[in-house]
Amino acid sequence: MYEVILKRFEAPDEIRKFDKGKFEVVHLAGMTIGRATYEPGWKWSLHVGKGAKSCMVEHIGMVVSGRATAAMDDGRVIEMKAGDVFYIAPGHDSWVVGDEPYVSLHLIGAGEYAQHK
Repeated sequence: MYEVILKRFEAPDEIRKFDKGKFEVVHLAGMTIGRATYEPGWKWSLHVGKGAKSCMVEHIGMVVSGRATAAMDDGRVIEMKAGDVFYIAPGHDSWVVGDEPYVSLHLIGAGEYAQHK
């Protein structure tokens, strides 16, 4: 039998909320896929990591809209914008650049990201 499963981020399986943002999660065919939405002024170390120096989750995804950084622990700061497909290794901070919201889809790392522990 051929199966088709459709899901939408407008009706996610889970929403992980934090100051200035949210991470919506859908589970599909053994994968966990996420959509990050961050307001201007959002910063991972302040709003998700709550003072931790670095996000230790590996991310593969695509920027849908807005701009943000991947600030690596080695000092490199890379700016990402709409249309960019990204890989970000563990050991980074991130923040929204500019005055418009940032939205990205996460294909790897969504299961572990912004978990309430």
